[in-house]
Amino acid sequence: MAQHVAQPTVNTPVIPAKLPLKDIAPWAVFFGILMLVLLYFVGAEQGATSVVSGEDVHEWVHDARHLLGFPCH
Repeated sequence: MAQHVAQPTVNTPVIPAKLPLKDIAPWAVFFGILMLVLLYFVGAEQGATSVVSGEDVHEWVHDARHLLGFPCH
């Protein structure tokens, strides 16, 4: 039987590619505004500050409102 000897290998560190901030900034602003709009509809879309008339939006986000701790009744 032949015996195999493991040869040492040189491990070079993997350097991740750099992603410039100017490429990330527009997406961060877009998703930040989207999250603020979503937070508004879940947390404040009712009563005097209502953008949409009626109770439709309130009923669609009712469970999320309770889950996040917003009072609605």
